[in-house]
Amino acid sequence: MSVAKSIDTTDIANEMAMIGNRARDAVKIIGQAMPDQKNKALLESAGALRLKTPELLAANEEDMGVAEKRQVAPSLLDRLKLDRNRIDAMALGLEQIARLTDPIGEVMKSWKRPNGLNISRVRVPLGVIGIIYESRPNVTADAGGLCIKSGNGAILRGGSESYYSSAAIMQCLKIGLKNAGLPEDIVQLVPTTDRAAVSEMLTMSEYIDIIVPRGGKSLIKKVQEESRIPVLAHLEGLCHTYIDGDADPDMAKEIVLNAKMRRTGICGATETLLIDCDVAPDFLPTICSALAEAGCELRGDKATQALDNRVRIATEEDWRTEYLEPVLSIRQVDGVLGAIDHINMYGSNHTDSIVTKNKAKAEQFLNGVDSAIVMHNTSTQFADGGEFGMGAEMGISTGRLHARGPVGVEQLTTFKYVVRGAGQVRP
Repeated sequence: MSVAKSIDTTDIANEMAMIGNRARDAVKIIGQAMPDQKNKALLESAGALRLKTPELLAANEEDMGVAEKRQVAPSLLDRLKLDRNRIDAMALGLEQIARLTDPIGEVMKSWKRPNGLNISRVRVPLGVIGIIYESRPNVTADAGGLCIKSGNGAILRGGSESYYSSAAIMQCLKIGLKNAGLPEDIVQLVPTTDRAAVSEMLTMSEYIDIIVPRGGKSLIKKVQEESRIPVLAHLEGLCHTYIDGDADPDMAKEIVLNAKMRRTGICGATETLLIDCDVAPDFLPTICSALAEAGCELRGDKATQALDNRVRIATEEDWRTEYLEPVLSIRQVDGVLGAIDHINMYGSNHTDSIVTKNKAKAEQFLNGVDSAIVMHNTSTQFADGGEFGMGAEMGISTGRLHARGPVGVEQLTTFKYVVRGAGQVRP
């Protein structure tokens, strides 16, 4: 399989308009496609990913070489890296999406009016979705697969650092669509790394129905400020784990170690550890030792530093920082209310977890923390659409409108009202 190369586009506006027109034509077909046809496209795409694994690895190696020369941060290199396991995980994600119930045409609610009118609220696709993302080439497969299943068209603009990997993955999606008898233009990759394409994309309201950005603060800020199209934002993951006074110490240690160190570069990684000051002297020495032995840099308040001399003093900025690296800030708080106050002040409304055996305190935390995902006695690294049984996700929405939390197949739909009568006229 040949890997597409970035095009030196001299007329970005015309290029993007052609992509938009093709997407509009294609979405008319995918929006009406039968579930079996969409599922075949997904399964064929998964098969192509596995078959073309050597080509995907070669494309990714090219991306990794460029990124290393640019001295890209280790956390971004981890997100960019593909191996056979990650490619297989992308294929499994597409297969899981295929097994999901097709949302299109689902009757969400129906009722009959006194005048005899039958009214139904029915799921329909959003239309054409523009996805702008950085580093992670697997987003190409996840986003493309979710859009196919939900009957949407997709225009994807990946980061320049993952261009060759994303192009190779896109080829697999197009193989799947072709083998299923569906237009290949249902999913398209913007064929240039020119940043002007992003700005142009944000003005294409006649072609694109919603924009989904995935990336750092600067990308999200640019999209929210410049877009003329509604935005479904995936903001930073400043996640917290709170160890309550009634926590099991062994469970707390294992959860914190996993939540921080399993993969430090993902949005569900815990960035701040909060702990009830009453149990900190008993719990923290063991937890800090386990984290330090795993290679984690520790920053904490004065009370925490007094318990372990490896802890550096945390600054105010640390409580607001998504590290995406093996760095953890630690703060002692006054019980569950102190944890809730800290999270609601410094958090990003992404994912926060409490470790406790006390069910009443757990419910107080789950109800009091204003985040898209709240957890009890588990790792924040489970903040993932695949782990939620969605097959994959477009991102974690931290806003309040339309969708919140993992954005999967159902979240990529809207609805319309279908009214059936028998000749009624309004008096």
